[in-house]
Amino acid sequence: MGRFELERRELVGMLKEKGITDETVLAAIGTVERHLFVDPMFVNRAYEDSALPIGSEQTISQPFTVAFMSQALRPRKGMKVLEIGTGSGYQAAVLAAIGCRVFTIERHLSLLMSARKLFDVQHLRIVAKGGDGSIGWSEHAPYDGIIVTAGAPSIPGPLAAQLAEGGRIVIPVGGMEAQRLHVATKVNGLLQVEVHDGFKFVPLIGKNAWN
Repeated sequence: MGRFELERRELVGMLKEKGITDETVLAAIGTVERHLFVDPMFVNRAYEDSALPIGSEQTISQPFTVAFMSQALRPRKGMKVLEIGTGSGYQAAVLAAIGCRVFTIERHLSLLMSARKLFDVQHLRIVAKGGDGSIGWSEHAPYDGIIVTAGAPSIPGPLAAQLAEGGRIVIPVGGMEAQRLHVATKVNGLLQVEVHDGFKFVPLIGKNAWN
């Protein structure tokens, strides 16, 4: 048995108990080695259901949050997904393990470089760049799904514009301290939103978010 394999299985079991039902998401979380994405100082806590610091005042989201947001996106093989806030790279790796084509933006260059190295080592075909995630990445639009791993005061207009018809955006919306998770589907050019409570994210900094 490989390192932390038992812990990954136990994590998947816990996520099932917490209501995650999407088998593709559960399989991806059971496959992706989260311990590679955490600070070495916290490696023995990698499979706890908790957020952990990764530097630059950012965190790797707790596994339940990653699983919930991934499930809300309804990911499938070949789906084109834009991620805003690469962070450690773990969320992107989970989506790539499902078979999504992932494009990801990170404003902290040290985190971007670290994530790119991890993607290369694991042969993950993820396209990553540095920049302001709140303006999106228009050259690869439209996207079947957009996932935002930081809280915004509202859904940024450029992200809504870059979402394909029938596509879904998953984004925390609210104040700097607390947010509600918005899951919006684009129908006839308009966003139909459902809202989920109980999430807290670092703020999304950018032209169309918090300055």
